[in-house]
Amino acid sequence: MEVKLSKSTIQGVITAPSSKSYAQRAIAAALLADGVTTLSEVELCSDTKAALGVIQLLGARVQKVDATTYRITGGLKPISDILNIGESGLATRMFTPIAALHKSPLTITGKGSILTRPMNMMYKTLRSLGVDLKSNENFLPITVCGAMKGGSAEVNGEVSSQFLTGLLMAVPMAKNDSTLKVAKLNSVPYIDMTLDVISKFGVVVKHDDYKEFHIKGSQKYKAIDYSVEGDWSGASCALIAGAVAGEITIENLNPLSIQADVAIIDALSKAGAQITTTNNSITVKKGELNGFEFDATHCPDLFPALAALAALCEGISKIKGTKRLVHKESNRALTIAQEFRKLGIRIDIVSEDDTMIIEGGEPKGGSASSRNDHRIAMALSVLSLCADGEVVIAGAEAINKSYPNYWKDLEKLKK
Repeated sequence: MEVKLSKSTIQGVITAPSSKSYAQRAIAAALLADGVTTLSEVELCSDTKAALGVIQLLGARVQKVDATTYRITGGLKPISDILNIGESGLATRMFTPIAALHKSPLTITGKGSILTRPMNMMYKTLRSLGVDLKSNENFLPITVCGAMKGGSAEVNGEVSSQFLTGLLMAVPMAKNDSTLKVAKLNSVPYIDMTLDVISKFGVVVKHDDYKEFHIKGSQKYKAIDYSVEGDWSGASCALIAGAVAGEITIENLNPLSIQADVAIIDALSKAGAQITTTNNSITVKKGELNGFEFDATHCPDLFPALAALAALCEGISKIKGTKRLVHKESNRALTIAQEFRKLGIRIDIVSEDDTMIIEGGEPKGGSASSRNDHRIAMALSVLSLCADGEVVIAGAEAINKSYPNYWKDLEKLKK
């Protein structure tokens, strides 16, 4: 699918999609809970659909109440020995430890880019916790067979925090107490999200400055009513659209959220955008935008949006954290550089400094591709708002992974 976009002014109010990161965690917790959990404000992007599909294969009963509300009857009683997680990295690394709670072999597989993303960081840790595991070298499919016993294990958090999220959800249900020693943890705010969700479901995990996690075994999740908050990740490009091309108000966003990507407020402020917040919304208005420096190590999903902001600022911007982008839906650092250059934006990647350097300027019209990466598609759309000619974005359907209504919302805002 292609979309064709031209220079436009942005003005109006939209509602942020619900957080797929929170939704997937809550869906997994509902599977593990005793009884019926009601999840509200769940929007069906590709990743949340995948998570709902997986828990049904693992034995949960899912009833759709209305467009955004689901009743989930928990219970880990698999009805299939193959779990297809689609293209979701979080679902893969979260449901693998959860599947390992079961005593029978279960195979985790997927499709598309997830088949090329590394999974070997899970192997040694799961085996240390008493799980039998068969792998396809570094990649999916993976077959696990529990039941996970618990114990002491080491976790490498350098590539992704998603596997630690899966462990923190699964290990409390292992028979024995556990200690997880974590090295090189990135994306700490995402671990805070995980701890926030499981605590609401009645599970207790203690940690020493995120370096060592102490987890009592044989805990139980309790069924609750849970509402998913708005998604700062999904809203980031729309907020930047307001900063570079007019004014936008996005509702259903909590400025005090512990989501990693609430950091977009800081980046917009550094660049010179005008920002107003309430307890449930944020308004961003175009200002005199200048180059900025920002460390996105702990919020890598913001990188494409930050790159688009930098491209439309006056002067040079430096964004740190490129190493975190290698194993995403695409190699995002290279993809940003290559696709933005097609629209006349100069970008250099300084590998030894883990930094992307972006020279701001007026984008030119042309053709670019999302590379099947939802965040790249949205970032390219921001460039189009200030381009001197028509911009054609191939692979525009990639936005379905996180924000299916993005193109409709963008069109609604154009004046």
